[in-house]
Amino acid sequence: MAGHGPTGGFHPHLPGFRHQFIAKALGATMWFFIFYRAREDGAKLLQLSHPWETHGHGAGIGPTEEELGEKP
Repeated sequence: MAGHGPTGGFHPHLPGFRHQFIAKALGATMWFFIFYRAREDGAKLLQLSHPWETHGHGAGIGPTEEELGEKP
């Protein structure tokens, strides 16, 4: 009724090189971020470890053993 053929006369334009490049870059950034977060918090997310067992690589929790044995 509105057009001929199975698509009804719809002919989209192909995306330009710039849009294809930006789409691939944003998609890759998304997956890199997802894999980074899975590496950092994957065990906690899947409940394989408790959040209080790993406290973020010892950042500001207190003096380490090396710091206690050092002379001022």
